Order: sequence, then structure tokens, then C-alpha cells
Amino acid sequence: MNCLVGIVLGACVSAVANAELGWPEKEELKFGFIKLTDMAPLAVAYEKGFFEDEGLYVTLEAQANWKVLLDRVITGELDGAHMLAGQPLAATIGYGTEAHIITPFSMDLNGNGITVSNAVWEEMKKNIPYENGKPVHPVKADALKPVVESYTNAGKPFNMGMVFPVSTHNYELRYWLAAGGINPGYYAPHKGDTSGQIDADVLLSVTPPPQMPATLEAGTIYGYCVGEPWNQQAVFKGIGVPVITDYEIWKNNPEKVFGITKEFAEEYPNTTVRLVKALIRAAEWLDANDNANRPEAVKILAKSDYVGADYDVIANSMTGTFEYEKGDKREVPDFNVFFRYNATYPYYSDAIWYLTQMRRWGQISEPKTDDWYKDVAASVYRPDLYRLAAEALIDEGLFSADQFPEFETESGFKPAQQGFIDNIVFDGAKPNEYLDKFAIGLKSETL
Repeated sequence: MNCLVGIVLGACVSAVANAELGWPEKEELKFGFIKLTDMAPLAVAYEKGFFEDEGLYVTLEAQANWKVLLDRVITGELDGAHMLAGQPLAATIGYGTEAHIITPFSMDLNGNGITVSNAVWEEMKKNIPYENGKPVHPVKADALKPVVESYTNAGKPFNMGMVFPVSTHNYELRYWLAAGGINPGYYAPHKGDTSGQIDADVLLSVTPPPQMPATLEAGTIYGYCVGEPWNQQAVFKGIGVPVITDYEIWKNNPEKVFGITKEFAEEYPNTTVRLVKALIRAAEWLDANDNANRPEAVKILAKSDYVGADYDVIANSMTGTFEYEKGDKREVPDFNVFFRYNATYPYYSDAIWYLTQMRRWGQISEPKTDDWYKDVAASVYRPDLYRLAAEALIDEGLFSADQFPEFETESGFKPAQQGFIDNIVFDGAKPNEYLDKFAIGLKSETL
């Protein structure tokens, strides 16, 4: 068992014993979520009785936006929530509302897309190769660059939406744009500038996920990056075209996490481990037997209490396909991954990738040492708590050891990762070396 930075060894061992033996200290819990398909582990853990199996009586409550959700976890109005992976990290380092938020559970891989308006797509198509009458994928931002330049030359700002300043969507959209030579702009919080639009070729701003299609249709933005079902909704409504999935920007990228306060985990160690057990069971159910349960999951998510979108819209991505232009539906079996590839394990290297992007775009104002990145990751991502839950499930005969990482040897760092759209390799153990590889982005300088 690895006790992480800032945790007293004795307390850690005590938590192990209590978690293995004790019933939950707090049985009635309220968890928050945003209406996206990747909240599925929460809905499934509730609907399939996995929370109740752990003696937990859970209420799930949709939240208006990511800021409200985070604030309510910090104040204790929510016991935990479906969060953007960047939220616990940003809160802990004090970017935005400062609070020590941790995550013992990663909720999914992939699941986002970038959509542009029909008018922008018509212009982009002129710059995209075709094969058998269909665009060759992945579509790179190189095809968007001449379109952005034409708007700039005409004196029109090119506006795009993302869901939150520390969202995966913000970083994925920025990554895609920068890989195509388009500067998405910088933050300078030390100067009071948190617009993210300094030196920007494209102006990114926040739009809540369910409002993305309507904002696009109104012409306020010309494109956006969001999770499902709000890219497929644009296809169904005929108002936009998804041009790329995040699977094509970074293959099997980590997406949402389940966030709780550090204080909650310390005050309710048994409750914490048991809720992670329930979420692991839900994630495994979602991916079991080659996604055989996904149609049932779509029925659950279509309920107004959860995502509340049409079954067909949700099924378009949740069942292993993704529709780009109307009629151009392609197989993307890993568009949503909830358990396979150790998707639920909170890897330090995943946390470090998010921190590098915060630094790359100026949300972290000054350069940091490699050790700083590792220490922050270890204070927020909690594989020690995950391990307790996994080992309890193994002991109960519900899972086998080979369904999880090898805990005795797992370092929390994935091997150097390829699969990025710009072919840059990410090694979580060398964050500054990674930042130095980008043509667009901050390195050792301060704005």
C-alpha cells in the first residue's frame, strides 16, 4: 500500500483496517452531476443497486453548471460529484475557488467531440482530402486555419465554445487548434486576466454543455468542444457537423473523475471506499461483454433525471458508433470507455497531463519543477483509496486481480504515451520536457 504525499503513515494504515472491516460512517449521501453521458457510472450504480449493496443510500442531483457543482461539494451541500478531471487539480492549487479536492476514481476515457457550424464545415471541406466520397479522418485543425484567417481578415472574431476553463474540453480544443497552427490564447491570472484570449487567433468562451447546440444555432459561436450527447444533438438537429472525437486527438484520454473533499475522505474512510466499490462495479457493468449492456444503459441515461436526451441521440455514441455528417456514421467502439484499459484507476500521469496544459496556456502563471507536478498529482489523485476498494471486490469474489493494475508494482505512471494528433509523445515523469516540445504554448516564460 502506497501512502501518498502529506498522509501520515499511521493514519493510512488505520484507514485500511477500517475500510476493510467497517460499515459506512455516513449512509445517506447526495452526489451531483452534469447532464452528460459520462455520468453513467453514477446512474448505473444507483439503478442497479450497487450503492445499496454497500449500505449507501444515494440521491443523485443534476447541477446547473460545473462551477455550481464544485462550489456545492466544497460547502458540503454535495458529498461528491462527477467532475471535470481538471477541477480537483485546479481547486487544490488555488486556480479559481481554493479547496483540497481529491479523486479516488476516474470515471471514463474519451467521450468528447468538436463540432462546427454547417457554414464553417462547408469552408473546411475545401481543405480536406476525400476518399470514396467521404472526408478522410481524423480531420485536423489545419483545415480550419484558412477559415479562421478569412474571418480575421474580414474583421470578425472567430468564436468557439468549451464548457469550463479547467475542462478537458478546453484543453482538447486548444490542443487540436494548436496542432493545426492556430493559437487559442493564453491566461494571465497574475495580471488579473482569466479570459484565456491573450494573443488568440480563436476566442474561446464558456457555454454549459446542454446549451451548446442552441448557442451554435444562434450564431453566437461557430463551433464547440463538448461531451455527448451534445455533438450528436447537432447532427440530429441539422445545425452542425462534428469534425473530430477526442479519441482521435488523444487516444484513450482520461475524461471525468469522481471528486470529494480531502476532509470527506478522512472523516468517512469506510464510506469513501464503499462508494468507490459501487462505482467500479458500475463501470465494469457498462463495458462488460463487449458493451452488451449499453442499450440498457442508454435507456437509463435517457430518463429526465439523468441526461434527458432522446434514446437515439445517446445511443449514437454510447453503443460504439459516432455520426459525423448526417449519414456518415462510423465505428468508434472506444468512443466511451468506462472500465477497460484500467479506465477507472486514478493515474498520477493523467493528473500531470492536465497540469501541463494548465501551465501551457498560462493558468499556472510560472514554470514549475517536475517534482512540483508529481507532488500535486499525488495529493489529488488517490490510487491508495482505489486499491482498497478493488481489493475488497477481489476478496468478495466479484472481480479477479487481473481486472486491475498490479498493485504491488504499479507506479501510477503510464508508459510514455503516443496516440496524439500531433504525434508528440507524453511521458508523465518528465512534464517540463513535454512542454518544451510544443511550438505553441508557454515553456519557461511568464506572460
